[in-house]
Amino acid sequence: MSRIGKKPVEIPSGVEVKVEADNIFIKGPKGSLNWRYPKGISVTVEDGKILVARSGETKSEKALHGLSRSLIANMVTGVSQGYQRILEIHGIGYRAQVQGNRVLLTLGYSHPVEYQLPEGISATVDQKQTTITLTGIDKHLLGQVAANLRALRPPDPYKGKGIRYAGERLKLKVGKAGKK
Repeated sequence: MSRIGKKPVEIPSGVEVKVEADNIFIKGPKGSLNWRYPKGISVTVEDGKILVARSGETKSEKALHGLSRSLIANMVTGVSQGYQRILEIHGIGYRAQVQGNRVLLTLGYSHPVEYQLPEGISATVDQKQTTITLTGIDKHLLGQVAANLRALRPPDPYKGKGIRYAGERLKLKVGKAGKK
C-alpha cells in the first residue's frame, strides 16, 4: 500500500469537493479546479476527508495511487491558500515590467522579450524591477510558467547573470586562466 496514497486529504472549511464519474471538482475561496483521475483509481469523500484507493496491485496502479493523492492535495491547497513562485533577475540592465497579463523582460537581447501569462496566473514586479512574483491556484501550471520564464535567460555559469528561482544557489565556474 502506498504510504502517501493511503493518507486522507483534509478538506478545509470553505472548500467544496464533488466527485462525478472519474472527475473531481474542487471549489474554494481562491477559485475552482477539476481533474480527471485515471482508471483503476477511486476517489471518495467521507467525514470531511478525501480518500484515494486503487482497484488492483499492478505496478502502474501503485504508481498512480500516490500521484493521484498528491495532485488532489495540491488542488485543495491551491483553491484554499494558493501558490506563489518568486524569480530573481540578475544582470546589469536586466529588468521586468508587467502590463496587464503580459510580462515584458529586458534581458540583454536586441529586443525586449514579451511573455503572455496563461489564464489563472498573475505576476507582480517589485520596485527595483528585478523580482517577479508569480501567483496562482494550479501548482503545475505555476511551476511551468516559472520554468518558461527562467528558460528565456537561464543563469550564466560564469557570471551568474540571468533569471533564477529565489533561493537558487549557483556554483560559478572559473574563467580562463590567462597569462601571468
